[in-house]
Amino acid sequence: MTTNKSTSLFESKQVKEALVQSFVKLNPKMMIKNPVMFTVEIGTAIMFAVCISILMGATDQGSFIYNLIVFLILLATLLFANFAEAIAEARGKAQADSLRKTREETPAKQILPNGEIKNISSSALKKDDIFVCEAGDLIAADGEIIEGLATIDESAITGESAPVIREAGGDKSSVTGGTKVLSDKIKVKVTSEPGESFLDKMIALVEGASRQKTPNEIALTILLAAFTLIFVIVCVTLKPFADYANAPITIAAFIALFVCLIPTTIGGLLSAIGIAGMDRALRANVITKSGKAVETAGDIDVLLLDKTGTITIGNRKATNFYPTKGISFDDFVKSAVLSSLADDTPEGKSILELSEMIDVKNEIKASFLQTTSDISHTIKFTAETRTSGVVLKDGTNIRKGAQDAAKNIAQQAGNSFPEDTAQQVITISSNGGTPLVVIKNNEVQGVIELQDIIKTGMKERFERLRRMGIKTVMVTGDNPLTAKFIAEAAGVDDFIAEAKPEDKMNYIRKEQAEGRLVAMMGDGTNDAPALAQANVGVAMNSGTQAAKEAGNMVDLDNDPTKLIEIVEIGKQLLMTRGTLTTFSIANDVAKYFAIVPALFITAIPALQGLNIMHLHSPESAILSAVVFNAVIIPILIPLALKGVDYRPIGASAILKRNLLIYGLGGLIVPFIGIKVIDLLVALFM
Repeated sequence: MTTNKSTSLFESKQVKEALVQSFVKLNPKMMIKNPVMFTVEIGTAIMFAVCISILMGATDQGSFIYNLIVFLILLATLLFANFAEAIAEARGKAQADSLRKTREETPAKQILPNGEIKNISSSALKKDDIFVCEAGDLIAADGEIIEGLATIDESAITGESAPVIREAGGDKSSVTGGTKVLSDKIKVKVTSEPGESFLDKMIALVEGASRQKTPNEIALTILLAAFTLIFVIVCVTLKPFADYANAPITIAAFIALFVCLIPTTIGGLLSAIGIAGMDRALRANVITKSGKAVETAGDIDVLLLDKTGTITIGNRKATNFYPTKGISFDDFVKSAVLSSLADDTPEGKSILELSEMIDVKNEIKASFLQTTSDISHTIKFTAETRTSGVVLKDGTNIRKGAQDAAKNIAQQAGNSFPEDTAQQVITISSNGGTPLVVIKNNEVQGVIELQDIIKTGMKERFERLRRMGIKTVMVTGDNPLTAKFIAEAAGVDDFIAEAKPEDKMNYIRKEQAEGRLVAMMGDGTNDAPALAQANVGVAMNSGTQAAKEAGNMVDLDNDPTKLIEIVEIGKQLLMTRGTLTTFSIANDVAKYFAIVPALFITAIPALQGLNIMHLHSPESAILSAVVFNAVIIPILIPLALKGVDYRPIGASAILKRNLLIYGLGGLIVPFIGIKVIDLLVALFM
């Protein structure tokens, strides 16, 4: 989590900017994007015309002061709604400014095709260009390391002061423009055109410049527009009824009734809620390519999580060597060491570390070095073979890998899988360890035990997700026994063992075919298809460019558990929009009981039964309703920006809670508020 991001809702600089924008946004070309508030603006313009007509001599619309007050209150309603959107945008722009500081022009050492190094500006770098960075240099553009290894300071982006290691090859090769190289030297291949980096795209998104309304937001906008149209018809049809009842209604009363009945509260806050949702995602150090991704995260049914680095600490450690009956311990250790020389994973390195710690004969240790010089070539680990190893110059073939892969190699050569090793594999797996079987010339030599350590608090996290109604699925390359042990210990609902890249894709498709929304996180090129297929795909910032392009979110912190936080942000966004819509529609009821009796009670005494608030006069009733309608918007701005508190208590419980607070509260609060305002207004009438 970043440490350089303010948590204050209202900073003086942002407030000043938002106040200016509140007036700028009165431009009809901008207001028409919000149908509800655009109709309020039309009503405000009509009231301004009424005030002018009274000054010109009109006498049938009441006093000038009364009409002027109604006009000013309606103008304030517009300004409050614009302020809500503007303050949300200002917060986003503040975030963008901090990001933009990392995108300042920096010198770049471009490597030309002839090998010559040329100093150019970072803005001149194009996709597929290659540049070099040394200790102290700022990385000029987004790219992937093609040569070298370096320690990099990413605090300008993530806020984390601890440096990270990025290296060529693998899933930790991606670097971001604006970060700083602290040590060593790297060659980087540019992966984006100028102005199209992830930070550039994020800056545009958080500023609101390229914010697209989400499908849910569009649907709600259409619904609110329909409500507005209905009340236009209602207000128009009141005119003949009023004339028939000999109860003339002033334009001010018509406009006030209309503005109070349409859902102005949610209409004024709708954009602010959407912008604030993306802002909260950014404050969690998550770059979202669209608001839809955040929104979708709130509806997620299934979470796919890699075991390594997410559920477990990440680096499995070799803890024991178990040779097959008939194979000496020292010979087995020698084979295990040789098979790990090509394995540059932390697991492979831990095997070498364990061999140095155990008590083997000195001559055996010496023979490790001697045999190393006899290596013909190494065999890298792949997801397909699930083994690694070496081939010696004399033809000796030593492999290390998963039990099923080693078993297949042995059986294909006509050799059996020893019973004692098979039993040891089961024992290790049952205890939550990972067995790696070593084979030499297609004969099983023994098994190496690796142990995972489950992160603290993971069981509680998964229980929290379960209360949200979300199914958690652990993805691992481990055998089913090991996977089952860790899954039970961590508290996940399901697991995919011995997973290949295509297994993730198939599982996602299966769940989606059953009508569920799926989220997953990945960092490698092999994760890209699954990230693209998932409804919410979160790529690690340290991951490959393919992964970042495939996902619709990028986690700058490279925290595999961030999915949990993203889901909560999405749910909070949906809840905030839903609860404020409920509140807005509910409080229109109270305003109906305030204004309608005030309009007709003199001409139609039978309406006295509706006059449950007993307001001072028709004029005070109208003023009280429009004042409440205006002031409720700024009162709710902090809630729109911060979001409704989310608790994982189940969908039905959340619905009941929110209906009680925002539904029933939306009915009761306006009655109290309008009555209090009426008492104050009556003092001046």
